[in-house]
Amino acid sequence: MDVRNGMGLRPLGTSAAEFEQDLLSNLYYRRGTTVESASTQDAYETLALTVRDRLAERRVRTAAAHYAANPRWVYYLSAEYLLGKQLEQNMLYSGTDRIARIAMKQLGLDPDEVEGLDVEPGLGNGGLGRLAACLLDAMATLDIPAVGYGIRYDLGIFKQTFKNGAQVEKPDDWSYQGNPWEFPAPDDRQTVFFYGHTERDANGKTCWIPGEVVLGEPSHMLVPGHGTDTVNIVRLWRARGSESSFDLSRFSAGQYAEAVDEAVHAENISKVLYPDDSTESGRELRLKQQYFLVSCSLRDIIRRFRLRNTDWSEFPKKTVIQLNDTHPTLAIPELMRLLVDEEGLNWDLAWTIVRQTFAYTCHTLLPEALETWSVPMFERLLPRHLEIIYTINEHFLAEVREAFPGDVDRVRRMSLIQEEPDRRVRMANLAVVGTQAVNGVAELHSELLASTTLRDFAELWPAKFHNVTNGISPRRFIKIANPTLSSLISEGLGGDEWINDLDRLAGLEALADDESFRSRWRAVKQANKVRLGLGDPESLTDVMIKRFHEYKRQQLKLLHIITMYHRIKANPGQAYVPRTVLFAGKAAPAYHAAKHVIRLINAVAAVIDADPAVSPYLKVVFPPNYNVTLGSLIIPAADLSEQISMAGKEASGTGNMKLALNGALTIGTLDGANIEIRDKVGADNFFLFGLDTPAATALKNNGYRARDHYDRDPELRHALDSILDGKFLGIGREVGESLLNWDEYLTLADYRSYVDAQDQVDAAWQDTDQWTRKSILNTARSGFFSADRTVRDYAAGIWHVNPVKVGR
Repeated sequence: MDVRNGMGLRPLGTSAAEFEQDLLSNLYYRRGTTVESASTQDAYETLALTVRDRLAERRVRTAAAHYAANPRWVYYLSAEYLLGKQLEQNMLYSGTDRIARIAMKQLGLDPDEVEGLDVEPGLGNGGLGRLAACLLDAMATLDIPAVGYGIRYDLGIFKQTFKNGAQVEKPDDWSYQGNPWEFPAPDDRQTVFFYGHTERDANGKTCWIPGEVVLGEPSHMLVPGHGTDTVNIVRLWRARGSESSFDLSRFSAGQYAEAVDEAVHAENISKVLYPDDSTESGRELRLKQQYFLVSCSLRDIIRRFRLRNTDWSEFPKKTVIQLNDTHPTLAIPELMRLLVDEEGLNWDLAWTIVRQTFAYTCHTLLPEALETWSVPMFERLLPRHLEIIYTINEHFLAEVREAFPGDVDRVRRMSLIQEEPDRRVRMANLAVVGTQAVNGVAELHSELLASTTLRDFAELWPAKFHNVTNGISPRRFIKIANPTLSSLISEGLGGDEWINDLDRLAGLEALADDESFRSRWRAVKQANKVRLGLGDPESLTDVMIKRFHEYKRQQLKLLHIITMYHRIKANPGQAYVPRTVLFAGKAAPAYHAAKHVIRLINAVAAVIDADPAVSPYLKVVFPPNYNVTLGSLIIPAADLSEQISMAGKEASGTGNMKLALNGALTIGTLDGANIEIRDKVGADNFFLFGLDTPAATALKNNGYRARDHYDRDPELRHALDSILDGKFLGIGREVGESLLNWDEYLTLADYRSYVDAQDQVDAAWQDTDQWTRKSILNTARSGFFSADRTVRDYAAGIWHVNPVKVGR
């Protein structure tokens, strides 16, 4: 049966001529213009709509298959999604990449110019959002019924620029020209309450009387699978004022700003990703964002459940909700509120449903990253939810006391409410208590979660704790980002099946010793360096791309750069391995220590660039505004991947996987997924340095003194003194003093081991054939790090869901 015709859908053509006709139709009837008068923006929007039509037709069939199957759904709740540009990926997934370019040329359009107008959605920032995007991609590719839920941020996080080397944040108005990839659905608006108080009615039922009402207006974007007809969605919520939020009488009186004040206040909720939380108002806005996301999403999830089901006891059998870190943890008390207050279920049944429905991914080991919220602010903003949390805590602590009688300290540590130094709601504790599964995102991370960060909970519920190592999308990060290497791999393996079965990359191992293949591999890397435009493509391209944080230790890389600078200055006649060091990443607006490091990097880069004795051998570049698009240029060009966080601090990392997959060799500590990367690619193809987690912990516990390392290492002392003495444009004294007097992340303790490992990098680089062989083996042995494998692990071990095939 032709499902499309059975639904009354017009079959969409698969030839370039048919695609051209659809382009013209969309240009005329949906953009309202002609070929002769169309702007490049018209052409881009029309191309996007024509590609989207093909995915939308598959979406209709996907929805029909899911409705008929009534399966268990995965609902993924995440504060961010770092999706990357959509056009190239959607053309690949819809099979229109070739015919679209032919059709555009037939119409006299420049495909590169048109595709260049595609804008990256400002919905995410770092690894959390990139992982979320990769998992959605993998779920669709594996035919798993899923919906991602998030916030439709108007301005993303921020657009990074530099002024005198310092980071400056500007608005990222990513959808200024519109977003052709989204489908607005204003008829599915949800109502969200804030503030107010609670009352009990005559029957003893608790009612929340809100002080503010905000509307959540959804739109959705299509998430197609690769090599399948499944198209899932990510549903994004934008905050709107209620119908009464515009005060016409004030407007008529000339009080124009005051007339729209309530609407503006409401719409601030979805204005930016992660508003600055250094002020009380900023913290309150973040908490409002988190509740807004879960309130809208849960109502939508319940609506979807009711399409085919009526029995609440079936809810956990049809629904699994994955919490991507602590940001959506308010979904736990919100579902309790909906079930008890609005649906009339008794507490025990509702709590059973909640605990069987949710699963929680923890992405950190840093205590400061385990969110807590002030009880007074929580009570003011979400009074009913605080009551529910108190009741959950009362029942939970009774369970703890029964399991560990007399252990008062354990009860205090595990409580959902922190009492000292001030009363706060512990969101990670709530996330563990209210879910059926908790997972870390790399083997070491999961082990440390259970043995340190969440030890009390793991001892109470050991079976609840799991490991699911992160993965990345091979479609996005090698097929699209590195097309020349992708073509070489397909040629070497005799087909492109590896794109959806990354374990097939193992077949490249046999080619690592083939001189001709190595030569072609090097040529691809050189071409990618030229494409990136770094300058000398013969130099070793040393890449550190990640969010700026002191534990990630960009400052350690900087000390190495300064050491290289001093060595070249001291011995100008020697031969040195030319090296181009590339940093990219953003610091949070209020994270001043990280911003000081950024400014110092740019100052060091300027000094090196201006020194003719050093610049032929050493170059430091820092392109601004790192995102998926920029990463897709940098990653294919990288020779060396810097993964140098203090051991025991990085949850996993996904940048390390992307770089290894594209043939970069890693220099790193035994931290996060570095451990698994080293195990997979082989110790000989990985540059290991630094303290491991037990040694780092012991050093800190025994009274670490950074100055001891400074005193006994002349190169380190020279490098640090040059910062403290203002040798780099007078910039960076704050960084130097922090390292010398505090050094929370053991940068100076690992300095000598790191510099020695970098000397090994220089030596290895000079054996071109062996370096290329190691590069090929890094790619060949990276199959484990596919997001498809990650999703299979979730599906089998936590979600217990099955695929649903979509008919044609």
